[in-house]
Amino acid sequence: MLKTQTKPVFPVNKMSLGSHFLFLLLAMLVLMLVSQLSFGHGMSEAEKQSIIEGGNLRYMWLGATHMLSGYDHLAFVFGIIFFLTTFRDIAKYVTAFTLGHSVTLIFATFNAIKMNYFLIDAVIALSVCYIAFSNIDGFRKYLNINPPNMMLMIIGLGLIHGFGLSTRLQALPLNEESLLLNIISFNVGIELGQISALVLMLLVIAAFRKMHAFNTFSLIANYLLIVMGGLLFLMQMHGYEHTSNPDEFVAGEQSVKTNTKGSIDAQQTNWTDSIKIIIPARGDKEYKLLLTKNEKFEYFWKANGEELFFDFHGEPTGGKPGYFESFKKDTDSQASGYLIPTFDGTHGWYWKNTKSFPVTITLNVNGKYKRLDVKETMTPQPDNLMQKETMTHDTID
Repeated sequence: MLKTQTKPVFPVNKMSLGSHFLFLLLAMLVLMLVSQLSFGHGMSEAEKQSIIEGGNLRYMWLGATHMLSGYDHLAFVFGIIFFLTTFRDIAKYVTAFTLGHSVTLIFATFNAIKMNYFLIDAVIALSVCYIAFSNIDGFRKYLNINPPNMMLMIIGLGLIHGFGLSTRLQALPLNEESLLLNIISFNVGIELGQISALVLMLLVIAAFRKMHAFNTFSLIANYLLIVMGGLLFLMQMHGYEHTSNPDEFVAGEQSVKTNTKGSIDAQQTNWTDSIKIIIPARGDKEYKLLLTKNEKFEYFWKANGEELFFDFHGEPTGGKPGYFESFKKDTDSQASGYLIPTFDGTHGWYWKNTKSFPVTITLNVNGKYKRLDVKETMTPQPDNLMQKETMTHDTID
């Protein structure tokens, strides 16, 4: 349990009508947060360009907005302060969390230490469960053991949260000449966003603390935090499985197969086209082709010795604007395989180059497709595939 003036005792009597309404309100809030999770960390092309043009103030702004849209981080902070009643305790625990995530944010980003963002976010989701479980005195009630030292746990979990923030920051177009200043600006923004959210949380909790139903509110809120953390954990682990074992998710979906022995396949295949694509320094680029449903398409691409983040994805013809389906995400210097599309539409790759120099990609393709960068193609396509290329893919989510 966090240090408090009085240990909460949850009543067993029936909840009042107001408490039922509060429960419904909180449940709706959690569902809204979970349903919007996929939009909390994305970044559009326009936002990335504004970073380049806006300098360190833009990094600060993005840090603040990232924290305010980072539901997992905010939920953890909410759990930390839930039963704290003095300014000294609030400052002590929040400072411990801030120092924890600041250390790993700066260290990991400055040294280009990258971890799988799905796994990091899964651990962060479990940290939300942990803090809420501690708030309901779960260690003593359900496990019959004393809880771990809360200050050490908050520092440790803060270090993990910092890795999560670093993975997002390293997705931005960082400037190597002012890298440390970029990192510090982003971190200052994070702290400003956290302080803004913290003030609002304290006002809400203070208002409910005066009500007779505060104990009921406490019980409901912390159990909902546990449920929310569990759902987020499952979602992140599902995303991790998609990125680490993509071949296991083809049944009833896009029939995409990949082979890690790309160089061997490249020597054995008579490629129809060989295309050179230059990814600018600290930049990104998409390359798409029009593919026909159920027509096999083979590919092999290789960068000139440099690893790039890539997302192989497709957009159905006539689909909802901005909608795309991702087949494979990874970081590598090459990839190969084949795709049997389940829909007509554009299919291709998004590459992100974090290096300070341009990277050249050689893309070899074979099958029934239409190139969008030339007027004519060697492989005729149905009329319904004659459409303009659109940039619908956001960067890293």
